[in-house]
Amino acid sequence: MSSERSTIMRHAGTVMVGQLAVMAFSVTDTLVAGHFADTALAGLAVASATYVTVHISLMGMLQALLPVWAELHGAQRHAEVGRSVRQALYLCAITASLGMWALLCPDVLLNWTQVPTELQTDVRDYLNIVAFGLPASLLFRMYSTLNQSLGKPKLVTWVQVGALLVKIPLSILLVLGIPQFLPPLGLAGCAWATLAVMLLMLGLALWLLRTQDFYKPYCIWAPMEKPHAATLLRFIRLGLPSGLAIGVEVTSFTLMSLFIARLGVVATASHQIVSNMTAVLYMIPLSLSIASSSRVSYWIGAGQIHKARLALRTGLSLVLALSLSLATWIGWQHLAIAQFYTQSPEVATLAATLLLWLALYHVADAVQVFCVFTLRCYGITVLPLITYTVLLWGLGLAGGYAVAYGGIHFDATEFAWLVPQSPIAFWQTGSLALYVTTAVLLPVLWRAAYRAKHNPHTQH
Repeated sequence: MSSERSTIMRHAGTVMVGQLAVMAFSVTDTLVAGHFADTALAGLAVASATYVTVHISLMGMLQALLPVWAELHGAQRHAEVGRSVRQALYLCAITASLGMWALLCPDVLLNWTQVPTELQTDVRDYLNIVAFGLPASLLFRMYSTLNQSLGKPKLVTWVQVGALLVKIPLSILLVLGIPQFLPPLGLAGCAWATLAVMLLMLGLALWLLRTQDFYKPYCIWAPMEKPHAATLLRFIRLGLPSGLAIGVEVTSFTLMSLFIARLGVVATASHQIVSNMTAVLYMIPLSLSIASSSRVSYWIGAGQIHKARLALRTGLSLVLALSLSLATWIGWQHLAIAQFYTQSPEVATLAATLLLWLALYHVADAVQVFCVFTLRCYGITVLPLITYTVLLWGLGLAGGYAVAYGGIHFDATEFAWLVPQSPIAFWQTGSLALYVTTAVLLPVLWRAAYRAKHNPHTQH
């Protein structure tokens, strides 16, 4: 038990450092935009929500291949890992093309969600710039997933941390400018800095794949094979429901930002602060979920089901302990956190209230993401998609919209905790939806783990 715990924590800790470095990209942009102008912060909330919706949905299809490569690694089938990675490049090309199209043509989404006209130009410019970095970002995600599946995430983390050291000064310079030397670019400066960092990270990843002896057994650089229909179909069966599920999860959160934009600059800026904190906190259970699913799949590939169950129990206990600790800290420091992000008293006051709801939200969010990642180890991807669609879109997003904008009428005595005409409504219904989601997925995960008798993914 202690050995498995230390392995998961070491792997998760390394992944988390890298993930937090990437999240610091967003924190940097939020802080710099907030000090530039409230309108820039509001525009960033909409633009980043749109980009994240597209990027993470597509990224989810590639991230879902982690169990495949981890099981091949567990079965010591090294050359097949390389073949599988090369086949995944075809999937990456398709997803990158779709993503670029969505980011270059965002008008339908912006008009449908009624984003204020004064924000649309800046949002459109931001998305058009970062669209050209999307292929590089998705390819780097493939590299990251490969390393995680092999239990060697350190190289990824070094690249991510190094990129952060470039991102911080670059964002500051491009957004705020230098008097009499470099004019401030505002929100577009965030986008140009992000594009530069995406290209830098991909370049470093390719250099590492070429030069590090660690990758030699996997024959990554062998000649590309033609598309293999059976392999690609297997990837799609695993990746498409996973990508769609992540898309539903992300859009249930990011569409919140677009709907909240109707409530004005104070509401939008406050929500941006809390959504930024949410994303940072999310990296911790996400890292543990990646590490745990890698270990579970490794042991399944090695044919040792009991060790896979041990890894599952260990990972879940770590997720629960850390999420409860972080929720307690957020509740304790909610005022200080809000004031750190903004100089506006109105924004800080509303953000502090939203942070209290975040403390409740985070615990359920942590457990459900662990369930989704480890369910993939047992080939279960459709159920999370259905659950997310019904609960996160229905109860969470639609329910929040109905409460916030008066779409439903409720008894003021029984439902006095609901807050209409405020972003608080979305956080309330979103928290409820996540707890119900956890109640659905956790028993299914346990049943799958304790009934598993064979390897569901290893290619033959």
